[in-house]
Parts: sequence; structure tokens; C-alpha cells
Amino acid sequence: MYFQHSPEIWSGHPELVAGVVFAAGITEDAFVGPRLARFEALAEARLATGPEAEFPEIQAWRRTFSKMGLKPTQYRCASESLLRRFRKERTLPRIHPLIDLCNAISLAFAIPVGVFDAARISESLEVRHAGGDESYLTFSGETENPDTHEVIFADAAGRAHARRWTNRQSGYSAVRDATTTVLIVAEAMHGSASADVSELTATIADELKGAWSVAPETAILSRSSPRFALPA
Repeated sequence: MYFQHSPEIWSGHPELVAGVVFAAGITEDAFVGPRLARFEALAEARLATGPEAEFPEIQAWRRTFSKMGLKPTQYRCASESLLRRFRKERTLPRIHPLIDLCNAISLAFAIPVGVFDAARISESLEVRHAGGDESYLTFSGETENPDTHEVIFADAAGRAHARRWTNRQSGYSAVRDATTTVLIVAEAMHGSASADVSELTATIADELKGAWSVAPETAILSRSSPRFALPA
């Protein structure tokens, strides 16, 4: 099994930096409260200086969404959506310790973080343009087909595990209580993305070690090294 971005994605978005974390041994009973508080405090401090729309990380994704023909205020990257909700409510709903932790880290870095149940991915996962016949399962249980040329996370079985790139993940591979192996992907486009994604990836790995006593594997992907092979 492997994860990668297609050559067309790298060609169209040479500024992309992607970080990947794979971990086995995840459980639903880890206690992450203090960890969440630490990252949420970082997000609060940054939001106190100005709204998320002014963050360079968010502005870069807005430009990317516009480039894809999407209205950036209608379809927001995941980190912008989280920051907007957090700014208004000063909290996020608790879903699962791993999701809660990755959401808090995404808030702190203002970078989208996708978390996938690796057992629900068929053979490979590629960020690529959709053919339009892929199947996407919503969290409400409805099946959709992505638009032709839309950027999706697609596996070998033709399932779309995320739509509109970093906008909306699928319910099919969402982390649930029975999840044990996970693939975590962080992507950024802004000027300091290389350093920021490297720090974010290392942060996620360290937090997983601390909360679950696991040994994550990580990688930073590039156009010259686009593939991450998931351990057997």
C-alpha cells in the first residue's frame, strides 16, 4: 500500500509540501486533554492577532481553491473551517482522541490535516484529478460522485476518500472506535510550508508516541520523491 500525489498535481502545484504519518496501535481510550489544551492555546493566541483569513497558510489555500475554479469562501480548506468554528465557539466537538488531537494541531499550525483509517483504503491512496465515476460516501450515508477533474483522494477501488482536496473527507475511511492503523496527511502551499510541514509532521509523530506509545513512520513528500510506502 502507498500514498502519493499524481504527477499532474505536482506539475500544477509546485509549491505543495506534503507530510505523512503512519501509525499502528491507535485506540479510542487515550487521554489527550492536556495536549489539546496546549495546541488550542496556541491557536487562541494567534487568532488574537487577527482573523484566520489573514493567515498566509489560509491565503495560500484560498488561492489554490480559486485556481481549481472553486469559490474560496464557499469551499474552505479544513484548517480554515476549524479555525472559523474555534474562533466563534472557542472549542471544537470531541469526536475521537486521535481526531481531536489532529484537529488541535491543525488549529495551531493553520494547516489542513487529514486522518484516514488505513484499513479502509484499498491498495493505494492518490491525490489526483477525478474521472467523475468515483464513489464518495458522505457522513450521512449518501453516495456522491465527484465532479470531473475535481481533486480527490482516490484509492485503487475507485473510492474517493476526500473531495475538493482538503475540503471534505469521506465517512468511509473516517476514524472510528475500532480503528487501529491510521494514515495522516498534512499539506500546505504557503511560503514557509517546507519548514512548517516538517515541524507539524514531527509534532504529530511525537504526540502519537506520547499518547499511544506507538512508533510512527513519517515522510515529507516532494515532486522528486512523491510516494510513501505504508508498512505492511
